[in-house]
Amino acid sequence: MENKKYINKPDWLKTKIPSGENYKYVNQLLKKSHLHTVCEEAKCPNLYECWNNRTATFLILGDTCTRNCSFCNVKTGKPSEIDLNEIENIVSMVKDLNLEHVVITSVTRDDLEDGGATHFSELVKSIRLNIPNCTIETLIPDFRGNINSFEILLKNPPDVLNHNIETVKRLYPTVRPQANYQQSLELLKWFKEKGLTTKSGFMLGISEKHEEILELLNDLFNAEVDILTIGQYLQPSRNNISVEKYLSPAEFGNYRDIALEIGFKHVESAPLVRSSYHAKKYVNLT
Repeated sequence: MENKKYINKPDWLKTKIPSGENYKYVNQLLKKSHLHTVCEEAKCPNLYECWNNRTATFLILGDTCTRNCSFCNVKTGKPSEIDLNEIENIVSMVKDLNLEHVVITSVTRDDLEDGGATHFSELVKSIRLNIPNCTIETLIPDFRGNINSFEILLKNPPDVLNHNIETVKRLYPTVRPQANYQQSLELLKWFKEKGLTTKSGFMLGISEKHEEILELLNDLFNAEVDILTIGQYLQPSRNNISVEKYLSPAEFGNYRDIALEIGFKHVESAPLVRSSYHAKKYVNLT
């Protein structure tokens, strides 16, 4: 996809260059364990802050996605075989970092019958067994709406079940062409009805209109989502969809206020907010 234009980033989007002893330690552990993080693969602007606080969002099931979303920097193609040592390596790293809260996400694996649900479930089970005081958030793909995959995840449920809606309904064919807006809403409601704390997030700045954002907020609330994250879309490469607008911190604050008035239990809304940013702070708020 050819980029149409570039808009200069405002000052509030400037972040520090990665450095510091904790950052180096986390980086070394990841390389030693042959693990992936969404922090690196998605070029997260908060990588310095999170790694320097000795935390990371683990990316499981490899580093290659079977889908090609226009906003995402994770590489696409034919995924490799599942690393049978991945669960053990992640548990070991969670111990080494003394994590009290861990976030686990994955590439989308439409090539697998269960979409990778069994691997998610076994990892959650292993963390519970080995580090019982660590709370767990899983940021899951849609598993093509497969209820069998949902039920596999429910065998070892996380403390927070996160699935990002990503954008407004109108932009799905452009932003998430292999996903389905209604299917994502139904996934979130299914897990909420099973008693889990649910969470979702979306980006602003692609070309969404105010009325569409309000519709999205109401759709997520009607799906009984507890926790909401709203952040600025940042174009990770020339191959990704362009940024149409950089919203100000005040505009993000306005959407936070609107979401809270609608009834969400907790809302993080600011330009640099990402789905796992400060996740530990609100794991027990619902």
